[in-house]
Amino acid sequence: MQKMSTDRRKLEGATMGTRWSVLIETKAAADLQPALQAAVDRVDAQMSTWSPDSDLMRFNAAALDAWIALPPELMTVLAEALAISRATGGAFEINLGAAVRAWGFSGKQIDIDAIQAASQAPWTAATAALELDLPRGLARKSAPLALDLSGIAKGYGVDQLAEVLTGYGHKQALCAIDGELRALGTQADGAPWPVVVEQPDSAARQPHSVLALDSGAVATSGDYRHFVTIRNQRLSHTIDPRRRAPLLQAPASVSVLGPSCMKADAMATALMVMGQKAGPEFAKASGLNALFLLREAEGLRAQGTGIFAR
Repeated sequence: MQKMSTDRRKLEGATMGTRWSVLIETKAAADLQPALQAAVDRVDAQMSTWSPDSDLMRFNAAALDAWIALPPELMTVLAEALAISRATGGAFEINLGAAVRAWGFSGKQIDIDAIQAASQAPWTAATAALELDLPRGLARKSAPLALDLSGIAKGYGVDQLAEVLTGYGHKQALCAIDGELRALGTQADGAPWPVVVEQPDSAARQPHSVLALDSGAVATSGDYRHFVTIRNQRLSHTIDPRRRAPLLQAPASVSVLGPSCMKADAMATALMVMGQKAGPEFAKASGLNALFLLREAEGLRAQGTGIFAR
C-alpha cells in the first residue's frame, strides 16, 4: 500500500451547496485556507442560481437589450460556455434555468405546470440571444434568458483553487469540487494522483476504475447522484436542451480529461446529452479523452476515446 506523504495536508470548506477540498504536498498550508475559500466564495457569489443576489441572477432579471456590467470571472465562464455550446452543436446549453427549477433540481419541488411551461414556451438558445463585450466586461440579451451554469461553474471553481495554489508557488496538489478535479504536478514521490471513477450506483459508493492524474483535470457527469423519480423511472438532473427535460437513455456517466477543469466539466455534460452513440463518436472525432460507462441489457460497459480507447 502506498504511503501518504508526511508533508501532505488537506484543506477543505463549503461551496456551491457541496464541499471543496485540496490535498497539498506541504506542511506550510495554513495560510492558504482563507485564500482558497475566498476564491470559491467569489465564484459562488457570481454564478449561483440559489441566490437572487448573485451576478448571474441579476443578469437573468435585467431588461432586454441593456448592457450589464459583470465581473471578469463570470464573463470568462459565459464566454467559454458559449464557445462549447457552438462546438457541440448546442449539446451544452446554459439557458435551461427554467427547466432545472421546474423539474425540482434547484431545491424546490417538481412543478408540473412549470414543466409544461418550460417545454412549450418560446425558447432561444443562449448562443442566439446572449452578446458579450469582453474588453468592457459587459453583457446583454436580446430575448428572455434563465441562465444556469451548473454544468461548468464547479469546474471553473476547481481551476480557481489551482490558480490560488500556483500564485503561492505550490506545484504539487489535487483540487476537487464533487466529481471535478485538477492536479498540479504529481504526488511528493513522483507518482500521479489516483482519482476514482465511481460505479454509477446511487445506493453505494464503489470504484469502477482509477485514473492516474498528472498535471491535468478530470470531470465526471452522471445520472446516479442527482435525480428525481417519477412513476418508478429515475430521471437524471442533466437537462436535454432539445426537450428542456431530463435526459432519456443517456450514458450512466461520462468522464473527460483535459488541461482545464472548466472545459472538461462542460464537455462531460455535452457528451451525456449527445447520448450513448453520438457522444463517443463526437469525442473520438474531436480528439477528446473520454470514458463512457454505458448501461446495456447485459450489464455495464465501458467505452473510451483518446487514451481510454482499447
